[in-house]
Amino acid sequence: MKHEKQFFSLSFVAILITIALGASHNCSYFSVPATPFNPLYNSAEAAIRPTLHTKERTQWQKKAHVPVTEGRASFYSDQFHGRKTANGETFNMGKLTAAHPSLPFGTLVRVTNLRNGKDVIVRINDRGPFVKGRIIDLSTSAAKEIGLIKSGTAHVKLEALSSGKSAFIAG
Repeated sequence: MKHEKQFFSLSFVAILITIALGASHNCSYFSVPATPFNPLYNSAEAAIRPTLHTKERTQWQKKAHVPVTEGRASFYSDQFHGRKTANGETFNMGKLTAAHPSLPFGTLVRVTNLRNGKDVIVRINDRGPFVKGRIIDLSTSAAKEIGLIKSGTAHVKLEALSSGKSAFIAG
């Protein structure tokens, strides 16, 4: 019993010392990382991407006119019509909307089918696709515009045209 009390008091003292040392180094022990959270870098690639601070990001955006990426696109089935999207809207398969894993809601994106050259401008209002290897899920109407209905998927190019917060594209 006597040893248990000593062990408890030693543990308690060790914890207090750790807290005191952490607080004495400008609260670095408890501080939040200096890099701000960026929802656009939510993939495994995020660990190797350079962090762009606000000033650098603005300069990068001025140099690169339109961020572009390529990958596979698919479209929503009609079973999602009328359900809520990630931004709270009701999904309407007749509107030109899309789901992207990380672009901010409201971003306008030009999607070009690289097989036939047809393109459509969609607004991001949902998260997805949740199938590995796909970079965007289009509404049925948008998929019809670029000839995606018959094949189900296609190799596409995405160009972010406008956004409320950022125009980076992460696949």
